[in-house]
Amino acid sequence: MIGEPRKPAARWPIILGIDPGTRVVGYGAIVARERGPRLLAAGTVVPPSKQSVPERLGFIQAELMRLIAQIRPTVVVVEQAFAARNVQSALRIGEGRGVVLACAAASGATVIQFAPAVAKRAIAGHGAADKQQVSAMVGQILGLSAPLPAIDASDALALALTYLQRAAFERLR
Repeated sequence: MIGEPRKPAARWPIILGIDPGTRVVGYGAIVARERGPRLLAAGTVVPPSKQSVPERLGFIQAELMRLIAQIRPTVVVVEQAFAARNVQSALRIGEGRGVVLACAAASGATVIQFAPAVAKRAIAGHGAADKQQVSAMVGQILGLSAPLPAIDASDALALALTYLQRAAFERLR
């Protein structure tokens, strides 16, 4: 049923971060263990570039539904919309976010949204951090020996880690 939080299939909650788009969608899943988060999966969904926007959105939807069914997250964290200078870019971003939000809601997971600056501040210490700084900090937090190959996946993992950080803070209150 839509809206009912899913019970974890695993012993520890799984948080899936998603950095939406219509050309590249980044995703990153972490397992929230007591000893700290562990990387479960990360990557990108890249529809064929020659497809029309509706075809790309359909491709993204199908791939995200498959991914969500495989990972079975309890929480999906999506990057919130931000102001774009180009109206067409803003519309495309909104279309991509709509597909991501619909897939996340249909899964039964709890859906959370954070602005990019919130995730940057939580992970790198300041909201104006560049993508390489965020990626480096994500790798450090997760204890990765090599940087992630896709910046979009790092951004998605930063969203998931931000959720964990905020949830831990709320438990301490």
